[in-house]
Amino acid sequence: MFIRPRRLRRTPAIREMVRETHVSPKDLIYPLFVQHGRDIKEPIPSMPGQFRFSVDTIIQEIGDIQSLGIPSVILFGIPETKDPIGSCSYDEEGIIQQTVRAIKEKFPDMVVITDVCLCEYTDHGHCGVLKDGHVDNDATLAVLARQALTHAKAGADFVAPSDMMDGRVMAIRDELDANHFHDTGILAYAVKYASAFYGPFREAADSAPQFGDRRGYQMDPANALEALKEAALDMEEGADMIMVKPALPYLDIIRRVREDCVLPLAAYNVSGEYAMVKAAEEKGWIDGTQVMMEMLISIKRAGADLILTYFAKDAARILNASWG
Repeated sequence: MFIRPRRLRRTPAIREMVRETHVSPKDLIYPLFVQHGRDIKEPIPSMPGQFRFSVDTIIQEIGDIQSLGIPSVILFGIPETKDPIGSCSYDEEGIIQQTVRAIKEKFPDMVVITDVCLCEYTDHGHCGVLKDGHVDNDATLAVLARQALTHAKAGADFVAPSDMMDGRVMAIRDELDANHFHDTGILAYAVKYASAFYGPFREAADSAPQFGDRRGYQMDPANALEALKEAALDMEEGADMIMVKPALPYLDIIRRVREDCVLPLAAYNVSGEYAMVKAAEEKGWIDGTQVMMEMLISIKRAGADLILTYFAKDAARILNASWG
């Protein structure tokens, strides 16, 4: 006699019964891009199936998202004008602030997360205020805190600083608490690598740096211990949840952070990961649906509780139909 593990793989029902890792629509957070105007649903060429919305059309999209059982979205804004300090980011009538209010009025149960960063709002495309051609960390903190406060006033459930400035979680928490927004949470991009996988997002959000790169503040892809340090700092500073970004090239980092993290852990299945699947699927080289599900399962198996992904709607449809 010898052991036959294949008995547990024999039928779809048996495989589902003994499956160790499960992905649910409730694990997914859907990223959305919003801009000024009306009746806008503009396709993003490098991200098939993704769009730039105006406030009125994003409300329609939220209804579809909620009907699929996806509980949360994260919003990225494209302003009408840009300047050196990203002042539109903290305008109480800015595009994100308007969108949050509109979503919360129509869909109060939708968990709304807002990206807090300056790259979409500065004319130079960097994630902070510049001084002598370099990002000034401490000068940037005040702008980020002001931006986060306007998001909280609009009704955001969580603000999500993605800038990678040192001390920004504490600065935002202090600003929120000082203004009595004790219940507004912080989802910190604690571990964000300087990655080539962000290319399609930068097109979608019009946020590419106009000179240089972001390696001076985003993390070196070669480093793992630094990820543990960054995550620990954000937890100490008051983050409610933390994130690893990107996801697939950093599954080992997700696992290592998970082992040390007592907070909910998110991972961002970023635009380049999405675009590669869509491009290969269009060429007929892969089964896009199966690859999508395998990717999401791998992120969950590595230890993520939540997955930010442009696949959210497609995956939710499959999951709701009992993918197996």
